[in-house]
Amino acid sequence: MKKIDNIILSDLYKYSGSTTCLSFFKYYFSTPGFRYLFWLRSSKIVGKYKVLFLVYIICRIMQKHYSYLFGIDIHPSTSIGKGFYIGHFSGIVVSPLAIIGNNVNISHCVTIGMSSRGKNKGYPIIGDCVYIGPGAKIIGNIKIGNNVSIGANTVVTKDVPENSVVVGIPARVISNNGSEGYIIRCVK
Repeated sequence: MKKIDNIILSDLYKYSGSTTCLSFFKYYFSTPGFRYLFWLRSSKIVGKYKVLFLVYIICRIMQKHYSYLFGIDIHPSTSIGKGFYIGHFSGIVVSPLAIIGNNVNISHCVTIGMSSRGKNKGYPIIGDCVYIGPGAKIIGNIKIGNNVSIGANTVVTKDVPENSVVVGIPARVISNNGSEGYIIRCVK
């Protein structure tokens, strides 16, 4: 159970800069992204223990409830690192087989999905300290490097090198400034 504390506290720190009980309740009741993450993380951790099957069912029901309420579709089996941040809820879809690194900020109307054909058939791998802007689409078996910033409404279908800023349809690198200034309170 210590693992659930660590992962949830890393998300809480990302939102509030604090890990106190007071900040937990403040952000749980005032921030839809954190509330959804709490139930998502709880479902993933509790699901590993067969003894806690009833608790797992409750966690999944709550996670599904908030999934419909907030318009976020992330399966508990999705590999997501520490310090995940959902800036604004609604329209977020993440493939269960995608891999997301530490300190990733995701905005509303983002899709991280699979490609079912072509040379990039498969699921995305997203590095650490990545900012994903509103409406961005990341599709296929591609790698997004560390410290990358993906602009609003960008469609990414090819690998993105570290420390890049990408924009457009299709995505193209416009600078090497990375995600500096977009990612705050990084969790180690």
